[in-house]
Amino acid sequence: MTGSSERPLLFLDIDGPLIPFGPSRGRRRTVPPLASAESPAPGNPLLDRLDPTVGPRLTALGCDLVWATTWLDSANEVVAPLIGLPSLPVVRWPDTGIDEGPRGLHWKTRRLVEWAGHRPFIWVDDEISAMDRLWVAAQRHEPFLLHRVAPDAGLTDDDFAALTDWLRAAQP
Repeated sequence: MTGSSERPLLFLDIDGPLIPFGPSRGRRRTVPPLASAESPAPGNPLLDRLDPTVGPRLTALGCDLVWATTWLDSANEVVAPLIGLPSLPVVRWPDTGIDEGPRGLHWKTRRLVEWAGHRPFIWVDDEISAMDRLWVAAQRHEPFLLHRVAPDAGLTDDDFAALTDWLRAAQP
């Protein structure tokens, strides 16, 4: 990798990329009963939209996967087992200052750049904007890809092709 011998990071959001908001595409899973009305835990009616093949496809990309979601630890407890992923590191969001930065900068952007350090990274989310791309480009010399997923479709074959192409191009 340019600027690093480590594998790239892939920061992964859940709502939108893994749980699409559009009409269900016929995927149905049996999920455990609701654990708590306050948490995005088992029993969430949208969990049946998870595609159990997406975990192995993400693992096959050859990146170090990291949860970048407000699900926090529930990502490992609930989502990872349903899509075939092991327990992954979880980005912890700051309690304050999430609105700092230029207008239009996503509240996750600063923390993800900080977390990545000098490693190449991909951020997969449904809320990435042009401002995020501009801000990250001004902060980094290392390769990065901010990949916006259509929230009504979730990760598609075209998204995986774009991720694969970027990873291939980022190789020395």
